[in-house]
Amino acid sequence: MRSLLSIKGLEKTYPNGVKALQGISLDVRQGEFLVIIGLSGSGKSTLLKCINHLIEPSSGEIIFEGKDIAHVTGPEAQHIRQKMAMIFQSFNLVERHSVLSNVLMGALSRTSTLKSILGFFSSDEKIKAMEYLKLVGIDDKAYYRAGQLSGGQKQRVAVARALMQNPKILLADEPVASLDPATCHVVMDYLKKINQELGLTVVCNLHFLSLVRQYATR
Repeated sequence: MRSLLSIKGLEKTYPNGVKALQGISLDVRQGEFLVIIGLSGSGKSTLLKCINHLIEPSSGEIIFEGKDIAHVTGPEAQHIRQKMAMIFQSFNLVERHSVLSNVLMGALSRTSTLKSILGFFSSDEKIKAMEYLKLVGIDDKAYYRAGQLSGGQKQRVAVARALMQNPKILLADEPVASLDPATCHVVMDYLKKINQELGLTVVCNLHFLSLVRQYATR
């Protein structure tokens, strides 16, 4: 199985002197469900944000598709982020908008600024958005306002939105930390389904050992 992503000697020290990452090296293989486990504050979120270029590492390499992306900037960094969809602990939905509208926002990187402001999306994009909502079992809520949904339902909408980016890798930062135990399994089941049915590589931060044992391929 080939490596999709290779991290070599990654370090991140924040301006206040806190060393969040020290000498991190790992390979992420194409198609795997890799889970990073650690206590809160151990640097898991920092690692994913460095990979996704939301923050810049202090040193080290992040090799993605054969290129070191650790210190790219501007349009090049934006292009990298398009290929790495991110799911956060907080759902980051526009609650007054419909579920379908929130999912379509995942396609904004491929849509002109004017069309995105006016909410114009192609028929193909709307069909694809509905397919992803069906994949995560929430297509019946497509025309509900996002603010009407439960926490678990909102996270499934966030997953569908991430899929609309057509990413090469899905980064999930503690995606079930704010959910109750039963709902945790529902969301994790759908992430596993996406990994297996779409062949999408998933890198997921967790601190529940029971979930790690159940869902991780590594």
